[in-house]
Amino acid sequence: MRLHRERHRQDHPIGAQARGHPTPTTRKRRRGGGVNVVELFAGIGGLGLGLERAGMTVVGQVEINPFCQQVLAQHWPEAPRHDDVRTATTWWHSQPRPAVDLVAGGFPCQPASEAGPRLGTSDPRWLWPAMADVVADLRPRWVLWENVPGLLTRGLDIVHADLVRLGYRHRVGWASACAVAAPHARKRLFGVAHTDTPRRTEGSGLRQARTPPVRTRRWPAEPDVGRVAHGLPDRVDRVAALGNAVVPHLAEHLGHLITATAHRTRSAA
Repeated sequence: MRLHRERHRQDHPIGAQARGHPTPTTRKRRRGGGVNVVELFAGIGGLGLGLERAGMTVVGQVEINPFCQQVLAQHWPEAPRHDDVRTATTWWHSQPRPAVDLVAGGFPCQPASEAGPRLGTSDPRWLWPAMADVVADLRPRWVLWENVPGLLTRGLDIVHADLVRLGYRHRVGWASACAVAAPHARKRLFGVAHTDTPRRTEGSGLRQARTPPVRTRRWPAEPDVGRVAHGLPDRVDRVAALGNAVVPHLAEHLGHLITATAHRTRSAA
């Protein structure tokens, strides 16, 4: 994956080859990675699923949508959940919890999306400040966020400035779902921030992954999730949840890069 040092560059895609994996229900959780994750704006758990495939452990989830909460409860029955990121820190400190190594979240994209009114930080749905508050309180070593490309001109400067102010090194790149063998483009921005690593290598220590060219017809911009199908239980909720979800394979690739970097840092200490 290519994470650019210049936060506004998007010259090259980032991605990795997809690999087959079991469903969330049948997968075995890997707990040897030593990286505890709190997922904000969790949706149906796309980021969390990918990070667990990379060996991390989801120890907390925050999601306001009732349908998505049901999906999370089915696949992560042992993980505590909360319904509002704006009160997440109070909830997290309300009882003993494990240490948090990574805060992940795809904060709402409507303020930055080309499909909406494009109000950016003036949109009432601009919830990056709430995520920044969680990061400031929990002080994880790692932060991972996801959003639409429109964020480049509608808020990325604030996201970057907040993370730097909090003492993080921050890198941003973009990825397309087709880079991990999905049959659609779904271009998204990803940001990775890291702190407390004095022995970091130049370029944030995250190595590039080379994606072989794919020769096929043009992909649709977003996945076909059966918008004209009838008779499916909770169809509207499912369509919305799938439309908002992060492609797990991209999260997994980032998770592998993060855990590899963390392992090298520990080995060098």
